[in-house]
Amino acid sequence: MTTTAPASPYASKGTRHRRPPRSVAPHLVSAVIYAGAAAVLALWWSDTSAVVGTAGRLTNAGRITGLLAGYTCAVLVVLMARAPLLDHSIGTDRLARLHAAGGRWTVSLVLAHTLLVIWGYSLSAHTDVVSQTSALVLHYPDLLKGTAGFLLLLLTSAVSARAARRRMSYETWHYLHFATYLAIFLAFGHQLSDGADFVGNRPAQLAWYALYLGAAALVVWYRFAVPVRRGLRHRLTVTAVHTEAPGVVSVYLTGERLDELGAEPGQFFRWRFLTRGLWWTANPYSLSAPAHPRHLRITVKADGAHSAALARLAPGTRVWAEGPYGGLTARRRTAHQVLLLAGGVGITPLRTLFETLPGPVTLVYRARRIEDLALRAELDAIAAHRRATVHYVVDGHVPLTAPALSHLVPGLAAHDVYLCGPPGMTEAAIRALRNAGVPRRRIHHESFTF
Repeated sequence: MTTTAPASPYASKGTRHRRPPRSVAPHLVSAVIYAGAAAVLALWWSDTSAVVGTAGRLTNAGRITGLLAGYTCAVLVVLMARAPLLDHSIGTDRLARLHAAGGRWTVSLVLAHTLLVIWGYSLSAHTDVVSQTSALVLHYPDLLKGTAGFLLLLLTSAVSARAARRRMSYETWHYLHFATYLAIFLAFGHQLSDGADFVGNRPAQLAWYALYLGAAALVVWYRFAVPVRRGLRHRLTVTAVHTEAPGVVSVYLTGERLDELGAEPGQFFRWRFLTRGLWWTANPYSLSAPAHPRHLRITVKADGAHSAALARLAPGTRVWAEGPYGGLTARRRTAHQVLLLAGGVGITPLRTLFETLPGPVTLVYRARRIEDLALRAELDAIAAHRRATVHYVVDGHVPLTAPALSHLVPGLAAHDVYLCGPPGMTEAAIRALRNAGVPRRRIHHESFTF
């Protein structure tokens, strides 16, 4: 089923869209990462006079992979430190994908470093691999701790594999992932104690300390100190919980000086509800209404133990909000016309954009059943107020294909598209939009999958 509110070329009289400047942050971040890797390779080059024989080539290959592994460990920590500059300019989901890809590279480098060094040393000492491994672990300084860090890193990579993640809750995966910090800490001493490029090289040691202490400072500040400070300052509490659709509830919150949070339409927070069974984890949920200096609202679908428990929150429950995060905001807009394409509870960030984005905006909201259309009364009121177009697509009556979307949204190729929904729907929508001629740079979406 599809319904449409009256259409108009403008949201309000006198509204004029201005194209925002394109962010250079993603390119700058990439340049800095590659420059750091080049500096690491330069460190090895400056400390290597000659590479002779098979043992020498293997050992030096192990040195290079070890240096790069140590460097990428620090980069991974920085990427997920939740620094606003990175998060708002690149996007939380893109940072998560970079972190995941970097994690695979890091584990590969660590494995290569371990095998190459053991093999090279065993050839130099004319001994077998098992004996050489035992000698290294038991007799080299800090290598026992380094081995423990290596095993922990393998454990966290195993639980991060897609097959393993599907079998555990977000909360379990999240806390097991904290073992990465311990693994990096244990390996750090080994790098400085046993690394040929650091022993006796004070400038290299100081640079390594600066890199790791800087990464640690970002994590401590943005992931721990800032949430605690904001929790004490803003004093957020739950005021009410309302049912919006089967299995979907809105949580209403009040607090002090909430305008200082700087939340933009389309962004989300990580919410920690200080009540039994929920206080120990912070889960991401989008704002489902524009932020107010005294009030916030999130709308959540029961899709796990944590989200299901929110329906039972009691008024007065204290809340800590970590954020705002995400780049699915008006700053990504580049075109005059905008399509908001939502699936299921993915309507939550798009509902705020539907109310606040200037200029011509079309909303397409897909759901399995009519009763699953959350916030429908609000969407109808917004559409009527700004004379915008809204289509409700129920039970897949309009397929996610290029012809169907082009028929539903005339001139689709000239639109910016903001997209939020389940992973399968998102992937199908991106394919359809690309086939309809929408440039990839105009398709804006964020994923909350871990």
